[in-house]
Amino acid sequence: MIQATIIIPTLNEERYISSCLDSILASDIDKSTIEVLIVDGVSSDNTVEIIKRYMKKHPFIKLLQNKKKIIPSAINIGIKEAKGKYIIRIDAHSFYPKDYFSKLLYWSKILDADNIGGVCITDIKSKNKKTESIKAVMNHKLGVGGGDYRGEINEPKISNAVPFGCFKKESFLKYGMFDERLERTEDLEINRRILNGGGKVFLVPDVSFTYYTRERFRHLAKKSFLTGKWVVLNAYFTRSLKSLHFYHFIPLIFVLSLLTPLFICSIDKRFCLISVTSLLFYLSVIIYVSFKLKQQNNSFIYLIVTFVILHISYGAGSLVGLTQIIVLFFKGKK
Repeated sequence: MIQATIIIPTLNEERYISSCLDSILASDIDKSTIEVLIVDGVSSDNTVEIIKRYMKKHPFIKLLQNKKKIIPSAINIGIKEAKGKYIIRIDAHSFYPKDYFSKLLYWSKILDADNIGGVCITDIKSKNKKTESIKAVMNHKLGVGGGDYRGEINEPKISNAVPFGCFKKESFLKYGMFDERLERTEDLEINRRILNGGGKVFLVPDVSFTYYTRERFRHLAKKSFLTGKWVVLNAYFTRSLKSLHFYHFIPLIFVLSLLTPLFICSIDKRFCLISVTSLLFYLSVIIYVSFKLKQQNNSFIYLIVTFVILHISYGAGSLVGLTQIIVLFFKGKK
């Protein structure tokens, strides 16, 4: 009998999918009680070929196709095909300890929760001063925000921000599937929906996994830009701010504090001082934090650059999302 279905959305994950699957194979969970559904978004690299090699040796690994290429649709495809009582959604960019899956199932049963999540530890594959700097920033609250799942916890706590997670399959019948209007931030939305519907979402101790972050600045900027954009669009499509926190909007506020006064400068040049003050205050903060994070294996300059790329691209993405909302609003008026 299948106890748990592990769902992995993929799209061009040839560098990471092997270590992800190896961590599943090395886990202490009974393999006769699980199935692994890899839902691929039509990868153009060797991801599918690598997966097929694993499928030949391990029949509980199956491959499905996701033509929409977005994560919510991939997860929904997996849920519809799943035979397990529990749905464990994971990411190909990650490595999972031996007891990760068994502990998730343990806590799910003990707490009778609709979703259970653990602590996310950010790491990199390649080790050099640049990537170590990115790692340090991505493990700091100034870099990634104030989510509880970024730090240590001592006991189970109700949370609306758990990474990935272990769901009871029946919860999707009660609260609905993942919202496919959202290309990103779909996890924030479904956790909010479960909590608003009277369900239980817990962040639990003794459960953690390693997430491998992007190692190139352009990839980091793209991911941050899209996240910032979809945080704002999340609020529009769901007509709610309950799944979001104030820190989600700080980069947008910062970017607006730089740009808005510059537009008004043509009327009164004194407004330029607002932009300059905002920029100087921001730089002083990240320089101070970068100084605190500086170690022998990273770079002070790379730390600063990483913070700037993350914040500016995120804020720019939110600004684009806000612009799209305004356009959608006026289109709806017509």
